[in-house]
Amino acid sequence: MVSEPDPDGESTAVDQRGDSDTPINRRDVLRSGAAVAITGGLAGCLTGDGGDGAGDGGDGGDGDTETDTTDGGEGGTTNIAIVSSSAGFGDRAFNDLALEGLENAAEEYDIELQQVEETNQSNYGTVQSRLAESQNPDYDLIVLVGYQHTQALETNAEEYSDQRWMLINDHIERPNVGGYIWANHEMSFQAGVLAGTMTTRELTHEGNSNDPDGTTVGFVGGVDGALINAFERAYVAGVEWVNEDVDVRVGYIGNYEDTQTAANIASSQYDAGADIVYQAAAAAGQGVFQAAQEANRFAIGVDADQSVTLPDYQDVIIGSAIKRINEGTYRVAEGIVQDNWDEVSGRNVLGLDQDAVAVVLGQAIGSKLPDAVSQNLEESKQAIVDGDVTVPCTAAGCQD
Repeated sequence: MVSEPDPDGESTAVDQRGDSDTPINRRDVLRSGAAVAITGGLAGCLTGDGGDGAGDGGDGGDGDTETDTTDGGEGGTTNIAIVSSSAGFGDRAFNDLALEGLENAAEEYDIELQQVEETNQSNYGTVQSRLAESQNPDYDLIVLVGYQHTQALETNAEEYSDQRWMLINDHIERPNVGGYIWANHEMSFQAGVLAGTMTTRELTHEGNSNDPDGTTVGFVGGVDGALINAFERAYVAGVEWVNEDVDVRVGYIGNYEDTQTAANIASSQYDAGADIVYQAAAAAGQGVFQAAQEANRFAIGVDADQSVTLPDYQDVIIGSAIKRINEGTYRVAEGIVQDNWDEVSGRNVLGLDQDAVAVVLGQAIGSKLPDAVSQNLEESKQAIVDGDVTVPCTAAGCQD
């Protein structure tokens, strides 16, 4: 089992040299074996598989932590831990994509993974510090999924200055942090282009259809905050880039886990005439797909190609705004193995120009979409890359 600090999350190291002005790195002391052994264990149990999808972070859940410990072994083994966002693993979107990249790296290199599912944001500081203080194994990299980890990491990145961290969807200016931010606003603009193009065009598939005479689409977000506001505003801009007369209805769930509330919001939008609803709500977004099926309408997925990761809903998913998070986590893991931290650390913003985000068409429905969809997606992408179109907000969110 992984050892951990005392219940208050603190451990104390004493400088035996008597020089009280000399700073001590507690992690160095722990590694040298000079500190008292840490007692206890991370709550719960760790799972060895990470599901087959992905998801985004949110506010706290039930507070349960699922962990499972794998000893790092001897020799050249690289030990990597990954801590989920509040949506947890198995979300078929954000979290699972991050894990997938590490699993792919583990197939290529001698890497041992520890998967820590923590759904309560208030526990992130403790979980981060316990992993950083762990001696068996001693983690070469700790991957944190979602911006909710940022506040705790601001303290822990400084406290554990020789621990290397990867933070997804945010960044901290510390030499031991690699911050990776995917351009959510750019892919959401293109999701709007897809919705704006299709709302006035006829589409039928397995009993589902839109109203080509209508001009209404919808958006369902998780938490109403800076990050998801960027999804919303960019989506609206993408819709208007195609057709300024389209009405966009907007609703927020308040978290990333409540599928029923997501379904209720989406249902109200479909009842109000929406043909297509784009969801940016991680695991809760499955409720939007359920509502689409009940209304015999369509939806747009997020993070992963959800027509593949959630095949039960492929009859309503016309496309997904994807982030290639798996490629990012693979790259950082490889950098750790090859001792190339300088090449993978720092702030990294990845967007359309790097083909790190995109809109992909649905596996079942994509072939039925008119050529205008692909043409508009390509034209809008080039316009964004060339600077001819300014997408609202930034990859980090809306700051106003």
